[in-house]
Amino acid sequence: MDLSSLEIFLAVAEEGSVTRAARRLLRAPSNVTTRVQALEAQMDAALFSRDGKRMTLTAEGQVFLSYARRLTALADEAQLALKSARPQPSLRLGTMESTAASRLPPVLARFNDQNPDIALKLTLGATRELARAVLSGELDCALIATPQGEPGWLSAAGVDAGDLRQARVYEEDLLLVLPPHHASVAAPQDIRLPALAALEPGCTYRQLAERWMRGRTDLPTVEMSSYHAILAQVVAGNAVGVMPRSVLDMLPWKGEVTVHRLGPVDTLLISRRERRSDPLQAFERIMLPPDAPPAMLQ
Repeated sequence: MDLSSLEIFLAVAEEGSVTRAARRLLRAPSNVTTRVQALEAQMDAALFSRDGKRMTLTAEGQVFLSYARRLTALADEAQLALKSARPQPSLRLGTMESTAASRLPPVLARFNDQNPDIALKLTLGATRELARAVLSGELDCALIATPQGEPGWLSAAGVDAGDLRQARVYEEDLLLVLPPHHASVAAPQDIRLPALAALEPGCTYRQLAERWMRGRTDLPTVEMSSYHAILAQVVAGNAVGVMPRSVLDMLPWKGEVTVHRLGPVDTLLISRRERRSDPLQAFERIMLPPDAPPAMLQ
């Protein structure tokens, strides 16, 4: 007695017709008839009463029906148990808050569509912490920010970049964001605000803004928890903020601020050189052009 015979028996019992059961199972009616007859011979009992094309369960068939349902349910349960016993592949992805908000939603949707069996675990953080987490093995890969033309940026931040491989995936336009009536800015001395509003110290965007304002000791950095909070401080006239244009374009009140460009910043996909898991390679196939293999960090 095999599972397919039980499934055919149940389909005929539920449909009351060989023709309808065959259509439901995508089988030829003759095949369904042959399998039912073989099952009856094996059970040494007439399971159906035939009245033309109408198939009705006999008393023996009614008894067998409950067993057939229990057997198929038990087979399904066994398959689920075996599946749950196997470790589920996973991808531990780190990303900056800005990239998670402005760039990743369609990428993650596509990844999940193409890889439904891979569990995606997302971690938000700043560039420095994300790079260290990749190196320590806490993350499989991460999306971080470095200024264009500065390959030693991570090393200067205390990260051993020699063990990382990277590929450029996005270019961000980094902005200083100012209240609407603030005078135009060409140099740090032009800023007429009491503070810089930025994210945590490991954030590349914050570090670039602080470097640009070097010498303005009267302009302390106020650490904020989100870009919404940064923009609220700017609109209130309490601070100059720093964020990429892709994030500003998503926020409310974007029309109530003026901006000063700090320059282009690259978003890199980084991972360990020697750790090339299947989930990581699946993610790279979505993020990276097929003709652009990742380059090693120097």
